[in-house]
Amino acid sequence: MSPLFNSRAAEFPESISDDDKNALLQIARRSLAETIVHGRRWQPDAPAGILAEHRGVFVTLHLRGKLRGCVGQVESNKSLAETVVRCAISAAREDDRFDPVQSDEVPQLTIEISVLSPPKQITPSGIQIGTHGLIVECGPFRGLLLPQVATERKWSAEKFLAETCLKAGLPSDAWKSAETKILGFTAEIFSENEASAEPSK
Repeated sequence: MSPLFNSRAAEFPESISDDDKNALLQIARRSLAETIVHGRRWQPDAPAGILAEHRGVFVTLHLRGKLRGCVGQVESNKSLAETVVRCAISAAREDDRFDPVQSDEVPQLTIEISVLSPPKQITPSGIQIGTHGLIVECGPFRGLLLPQVATERKWSAEKFLAETCLKAGLPSDAWKSAETKILGFTAEIFSENEASAEPSK
């Protein structure tokens, strides 16, 4: 069983440097350009440092300020760099809420990356809006919402729990059941809007 989150800052993993954030954004951008625009397979150079770690990640795509795709992995057996490539392409092609991204859309996309900490069990009273993302699990049902979702929509902790249950296909109050597992995680979130480097074409 995963340990509970505590109230101390120790739940946060090592911070990602600005250079590494820019590198990950450029990797995501290059993977979209190579795959969707040029139709060829591409892999980044062998990563080092934090880019070589096995970390969960979500890649979110926006087009003219609206969500265009979001796909991620809570845990990964690949390097962070490789996982960003996989999730960026999946967000563009495999988010079943949207049609696949077309080549003429790629230059207009804004890329956001969320690098996750390992999930740990969390109590409802321990949830901090703006800090924690949530995973709700009950039997075969599983739902996840990133930390920024609750912040953007100004949800309370109970509303966040209810919406995560609905995402899992469960009743909104399923989080109150003893059979439901609630997991929390933190995320470092960064986007091309904040990056100092020009995205590569």
